[in-house]
Amino acid sequence: MAILIGITGGSGSGKSTLAETLYAVLPAGSAALLREDSYYIDAAALPGFDAARFDFDDVQARDHDLLAAHLAELKAGRGVTAPIYSFIHHGREPGGEPVAATQVVIVEGTHILCTPTVAALFDIRVFVDTPADIRFIRRLLRDQSERGRSADSVIQQYLATVRPGHERLTEPSRVHADFIIADATAAVRLEDPQAVVRLAAPVLAHPLLAALLSS
Repeated sequence: MAILIGITGGSGSGKSTLAETLYAVLPAGSAALLREDSYYIDAAALPGFDAARFDFDDVQARDHDLLAAHLAELKAGRGVTAPIYSFIHHGREPGGEPVAATQVVIVEGTHILCTPTVAALFDIRVFVDTPADIRFIRRLLRDQSERGRSADSVIQQYLATVRPGHERLTEPSRVHADFIIADATAAVRLEDPQAVVRLAAPVLAHPLLAALLSS
């Protein structure tokens, strides 16, 4: 059976960077990387959908039924086809992205420990704890550069749904984590490879992964 690793934390916490580091450090071909953001519901298809008013920071915006089904398949050693979500059109693109069966599956997302059926599938659960101001700055820069957002729209969404959603859902989910990694770097951009490797070290030291790395 595959080892499932769940990495969560607030938006901008560095969970994606941590997940990508683990993926790069593990033996080539032994790991797959899955992002919860691929499993947003097809919001654009909802009647009366309005992107400015839709709460993308509520767990109900996620298709956790499909995510749980895919994780169960991957855990059993069978590949899946993950959906492709467009942050521009707020809907799923045609087709999907094949995810092969591997020894380790790394999943990152803000709500992955909020749904019991999803959380229960992970063998290793990690919460990345990063100061709120650093998380906000990272999100502000990312959404402008990668998603074509204006600064005003990012700030408005942060105040209206991101921060309340974090306090209501993501932050309380830390109690389900096996351990918490504190990002004390205060770096707006996690560009120091050694700093990122230090953040990943507690996860790599887990007995399930240590055995894989030593084989």
